[in-house]
Amino acid sequence: MRSICFYFQVHQPYRIKDYRFFNMGNDHYYDDEYLNKSIVERVAQKSYLPMNNLLLDLIGKHGEDFKVSFSISGLALDQFEQYTPEVLESFKKLAATGQVEFLAETYAHSLVSLKNDVEFKRQVEMHKSKIKELFGIEPVTFRNTELIYSDEVGTKVAELGFETMLTEGAKHVLGWKSPNYLYHHPEHKNLKLLLKNFRLSDDVAFRFSSQSWSEWPLTTDKYLHWLKQVEKDEQVVNLFMDYETFGEHQWAESGIFEFMRILPTKIIEDGEFDFKTPSEIAKEAKVVSELHVPYPISWADEERDVTAWLGNEMQDEAFDKLYALADKMKGATDPKLQTDWLKLQASDHFYYMCTKWFADSDVHEYFNPYPSPYEAFINYMNVLSDFQIRVNEMVEQKGDVVQLEEGKLSIDFSELQKMTAAQLKKFLAEIDVEDLAKVRAIVSNDLNEKIEKYLGKRKQKALADLEDVKSFSKDQLDKTKKLIQRFL
Repeated sequence: MRSICFYFQVHQPYRIKDYRFFNMGNDHYYDDEYLNKSIVERVAQKSYLPMNNLLLDLIGKHGEDFKVSFSISGLALDQFEQYTPEVLESFKKLAATGQVEFLAETYAHSLVSLKNDVEFKRQVEMHKSKIKELFGIEPVTFRNTELIYSDEVGTKVAELGFETMLTEGAKHVLGWKSPNYLYHHPEHKNLKLLLKNFRLSDDVAFRFSSQSWSEWPLTTDKYLHWLKQVEKDEQVVNLFMDYETFGEHQWAESGIFEFMRILPTKIIEDGEFDFKTPSEIAKEAKVVSELHVPYPISWADEERDVTAWLGNEMQDEAFDKLYALADKMKGATDPKLQTDWLKLQASDHFYYMCTKWFADSDVHEYFNPYPSPYEAFINYMNVLSDFQIRVNEMVEQKGDVVQLEEGKLSIDFSELQKMTAAQLKKFLAEIDVEDLAKVRAIVSNDLNEKIEKYLGKRKQKALADLEDVKSFSKDQLDKTKKLIQRFL
């Protein structure tokens, strides 16, 4: 029997308040709390709560015959805890049915998979822990932000131990192939790929209430007919969409809730399809071939690439400036600094700076607080400049003579610059990998380049595998200082 896989994305960023140049250095609170609270409460009432109740009713009616899957970003979960705990409780009820799969993703719904491997791994592990803490479920399927995927991203995901990943069924990648099969990564064959059927997904997500659409109104009979037109040997139809489709993008008055209340029953009664979760499909369906994706794809706009977030100079400048702080943030222990670091990484900030015209721009206008991309860029860069000041204050650098604020510990790393190549190689071979990560997180770029030059492959891999880098303790600092003196 062929299968249908429903997957819903749930995400809300922390929106930034109007932040002026003169705020920099003085005001370290960036959230527009009123806007964040009002949007989350509004979407909860219009979409999350009624749709969760509808799904609970369907699971109650059909039992094991009806299943769905979600990925909920860490930032959305944080806001549910903060503003709408009733939404969190309703997701917990869905989890308790055993008919819902919760997927892993980056905690901040970020673009970090394209930039920094260590931070990517850290965010995925953070998100897995949050899902386990809230729902008692260990995620086994991965869904990257906005379905971003490439062979390189897939390698990173496979190395994190995932065996199933969702992405877009992009035409320019698939060519003549159908999205309605199971594929695998070209090198990591254990990583199975489920591809979105964008036509059938977008019929619901984007076109359902469009009266200019030739197929309007979309009825459950018509949609079931389209599903049944899928070739008989094609194994799965992946219907991936934003959860805000229901009640927010497509208003209740459009009939979207009634559509979703009736459709699963009609599909089950028809008998040609069953419902499965992504991990079930990966386990049961046959892999037909590898899928080679040399450049990143996503589910955004007609191009299905990443230019919605990284397509102009403003976006690139903001993105590079943000992740230039990544090494320094490895040593940050201040919880407020870490929280702001995550909030600033949300992909939405870069989407607001987009200057392209999108087919789905109407959807995103619901949540975009800026009148223009330029104002989004200026506001974000003002905040990022203040954040950069705070990071630099945390790790005060004068050349490579470094003082750490906490405990007033100090060390002169410029001694490493004085070492000969032989001395530095011996030092790098001797130093503990965690201590070396701390050194690299706080010294200058020049010194980092010198260290990189003499770093062996084994140590490079050990550094890349580190999950977290904390600040120096006094004992660790003393040990490192003595080690430097030993090889001078």
